[in-house]
Amino acid sequence: MGRIVIVGYKPKAGKNEELKALMKTHLPRLKAEGLVTDRESIIMEAGDGTIVEVFEWLSQDAINNAHKNPAVLQMWGEYSEVCDYVPIGNLAEAGSLFSGFEPMD
Repeated sequence: MGRIVIVGYKPKAGKNEELKALMKTHLPRLKAEGLVTDRESIIMEAGDGTIVEVFEWLSQDAINNAHKNPAVLQMWGEYSEVCDYVPIGNLAEAGSLFSGFEPMD
């Protein structure tokens, strides 16, 4: 059974465009490793520049296996250079009944 997750990526100073470029590769790289479903991700931007992504892991086992997968670990290293992970509950939008974000292509 899949696991849908919501992740917040707060760009480091001056790294916003690099993060946006990296986001375009996230799901395809996970798909190449057989870790996510065919469901397309939703990627959006909060008012403070945080990128929010909703995507579906294949299973809890896939999540666990990602933590040992060399390709995923390399990708996460690339993310750590351009952003910090933040709880989406910390975003101003999360306080609204209908949380609105800017869509990203």
